[in-house]
Amino acid sequence: MADLKTIQSDTRERMTKAIEALENNLSVLRTGRANPGILKKIVVDYYGSTVPIDQVASISTPDARTLVIAPWDRGALNPIEKAIRDSDLGLNPNNKGDTIFISLPMLTEERRKDLVKNAKNYAEDARIAVRNLRKHALDEVKKMEGVGDDEIKRGEAEVQKITDEYIARVESTFTKKEQEILG
Repeated sequence: MADLKTIQSDTRERMTKAIEALENNLSVLRTGRANPGILKKIVVDYYGSTVPIDQVASISTPDARTLVIAPWDRGALNPIEKAIRDSDLGLNPNNKGDTIFISLPMLTEERRKDLVKNAKNYAEDARIAVRNLRKHALDEVKKMEGVGDDEIKRGEAEVQKITDEYIARVESTFTKKEQEILG
């Protein structure tokens, strides 16, 4: 059986992973500025393999509304362009022969609201993950052997304190992203 310190440490570690997953999901949502992170989930069919776009090209942002993708191999240019065009991001890549330029249009109010709704869904998924981890940790605390009721109550209070901390982190991460989208 695990002791209280191990349960707390394990719970923190798992909840941190839930926050990282939330941040990763939010990074692909487009804000008003060009961000290479929006291309993170795009995979390119490159010589019979599917690889993430950042493994076949460098992505830069020369200004607030433009992404420039420079493939390391010219043979990857057309597959990269096709992958971006086929994605659900609604981007229109322009092939300039050795690089691809993407001009990001201004976000409409309706599109911003959709992005905020997606961000809310990601945040809710993270909250659910944190609550499930709390339930798991509370079950572990109750299973501890050789400890009194006071120790179990203290353990449950500690787990709740950790949960509250991570729920607050989910909220602040979401709020920050919401301000980026709406800002």
